[in-house]
Amino acid sequence: MDLDEVSIRCIPPLDCGGSGSLAPEQLSPERLEMPARDPPGGGIDYLARHESLFTKGLTLEVQIFGNRKSADTRKALRFFSERRIRTHFVDLMEKPASLGELRRFAQKFGVAALIDKDSRRFDELGLRYAQLSDERWLSKLSGEPLLLRLPLVRSGNNVMIGADETVWRSWMTG
Repeated sequence: MDLDEVSIRCIPPLDCGGSGSLAPEQLSPERLEMPARDPPGGGIDYLARHESLFTKGLTLEVQIFGNRKSADTRKALRFFSERRIRTHFVDLMEKPASLGELRRFAQKFGVAALIDKDSRRFDELGLRYAQLSDERWLSKLSGEPLLLRLPLVRSGNNVMIGADETVWRSWMTG
């Protein structure tokens, strides 16, 4: 619906004649579609002029890759749910991220930004001095979700690694 074409209508007082029911001519479209005399805002109300303020938040959807035990993942889920933004959560412990999804984040931030070098799993696997190609790192990250910096948040073409509320807010405004 194009809100530029919305006009404000008022319903004139209806006379029921004491019977409690209305005659069909009282409910005619001509009678119910009388324009308002002096609507606030000079004929076009606030909603019609500022349509984008009300519809922008409705289209934002985010996909969050993470682990339910991760505090940053829970923070991301809470941030978007408090703002009533639809989220699709992928628990990486149940369903690992595909190589294609990881490549999307690696294209913007690089493979090194995806790796959580402070994680316990990184030390357990002895990867501190490993020198692997980017493709090899991506396949390892796909198989070992505990090596990833979480959460991985995606909204359309926007991607973010880690919990960064200022970036998420910019997605909502722009």
